[in-house]
Amino acid sequence: MTSPAISDNEAAVPLLSVQNLKMQFPIRRGLTQRQVGTVKAVDDVSFDIAKGKTFGLVGESGCGKTTIGKCVLQINQPVAGRILYKGFDLVGADRKALGERRRQMQLIFQDPYGSLDPRQPVISILREAIEAGGGRVIDWRARAEELLDIVELGTAMGRRYPHEMSGGQRQRLGIARALACEPELIVCDEPVSALDVSIQAQIINLFKSIQRRLGISYLFIAHDLAVVRHVSDTIGVMYLGRLVEVTGARNLYANPLHPYTRALLSAIPITDYYEERKRTRVVLKGEVPSPIDTPSGCTFHPRCPLATEKCRTTIPQLRSIESGHQVACHNV
Repeated sequence: MTSPAISDNEAAVPLLSVQNLKMQFPIRRGLTQRQVGTVKAVDDVSFDIAKGKTFGLVGESGCGKTTIGKCVLQINQPVAGRILYKGFDLVGADRKALGERRRQMQLIFQDPYGSLDPRQPVISILREAIEAGGGRVIDWRARAEELLDIVELGTAMGRRYPHEMSGGQRQRLGIARALACEPELIVCDEPVSALDVSIQAQIINLFKSIQRRLGISYLFIAHDLAVVRHVSDTIGVMYLGRLVEVTGARNLYANPLHPYTRALLSAIPITDYYEERKRTRVVLKGEVPSPIDTPSGCTFHPRCPLATEKCRTTIPQLRSIESGHQVACHNV
């Protein structure tokens, strides 16, 4: 398989456009399961992913990153907003129309072992994925061997079972299975967080190699800014269900504007001892508030060193500070 050429029109129109997405989960208690509250998992999030590009979504655990990925794939039904895939709104679409597009969007799980059938060898796992994607049975073995070659596992690996493979090999198998349907968009949900650091680098390089070869777009979800930096074209930083900063990967590290982003970047270890000593560490006070009872105004204000009275009463909107750089902060 080779990457198709991307026309000017395709480059101009986003492959995926998430607009004002909101996702809430009801809290129910008692024998009657009466609703007593609501968890605001995602609150008014918007971003675009161009064809052949990667949008990195980062933030602390529980901020809504995975929920956004599930909404994109329509595993969760959002309560508001639009999710446009090639201009088609997935939210509220009928089952047939949604099924046709779901094959073009795949998911790579955080735990590769938990997502693989331990009773099937690798070649059988890939056959199942190929046939589910509409592949012809007569071609499935050649296609499976091609997929193993793409993820650098080799055809001999087809006889093994998941428990006979290392964590990195199982994640490569997960990537191969996602590629079986020839998707245009892959949602990567913490795909390297369960791997050793050395293996993480190999998998990230594999993602980049596949993107160059096949022109696939990624929604790359992670909590580690150091990981996202090497794979993303654009990065969105989330806090408690909202995007607080969106910009290019290089610019985020060179010129972080939101105080939360600065705190995250200051926590990344630096191997150079002298550079580490010169760096100012930003330590946030308090804990992340509960999404059940979010603070008024800016949800970050209880922990923010720059918080003012306006921050406590008014929600900051994501606005452009400069070309390609958006920030939701009253003090920027």
